[in-house]
Amino acid sequence: MDKRVLVTGCARGIGRGIATTLAKAGYKIACNARRKSDELNSLKDELGENFSSELIFDVSNTAQAREKIGADIDKNGAYYAIILNAGITSDNTFVALGENEWKGVIDVNLNSFYNVLNPALMPLIRTKKPGRVVAISSVSGVIGNRGQSNYAASKAGLDGAVKSLAVELASRNITVNSVACGVIQTDMTSEINEDFIKFSVPAKRAGRVEEVASVVKFLLSDGASYITRQIIGVNGGLC
Repeated sequence: MDKRVLVTGCARGIGRGIATTLAKAGYKIACNARRKSDELNSLKDELGENFSSELIFDVSNTAQAREKIGADIDKNGAYYAIILNAGITSDNTFVALGENEWKGVIDVNLNSFYNVLNPALMPLIRTKKPGRVVAISSVSGVIGNRGQSNYAASKAGLDGAVKSLAVELASRNITVNSVACGVIQTDMTSEINEDFIKFSVPAKRAGRVEEVASVVKFLLSDGASYITRQIIGVNGGLC
């Protein structure tokens, strides 16, 4: 398989799980991270011959994204799929939320949709081949969550952008979907109390990274070619 997949925020957590799962399925992985790190280096080693390229840029920086993605496509060809995984939280009650906490989360989680996809899509469209876009979203964007008005707004906006883009690209055989995660075992959720999870999540446990990655892998498959404009929950029944 020579299909290349760009995964943003791939050095750790859900992004890393997606990258390794897709590599095992034969995809070539273009890895984005905000900075070089030991974690990124170990991921590249783990991907082995299915590592395609390294793109160091901040997804909230429009110019950086355009430069790095453009250069990678010029050198290695268009992506078959783009996985928009990079994201941050900065939780606080709305009345205590600072301007930087609001704008920072919106910049990374929502504005990156434009920053990453705008330079990546036309090269894919010009191939006249099928393609995939998958955004890693959150249950917070669907139902909201206390202390996460910034995060919920960014993910709800992301889901809206996904639905709109899906309509534009459907006739070109490019599907666009969101995977809306619940509580998944990562560094980002490590401080969530286990009793809270057992009380709030019908499945009585947190999800595993592999359970998200397997859904993404399916969405990239030929079997998912008629699935587009969907928000697919991976949340243990949370909503």
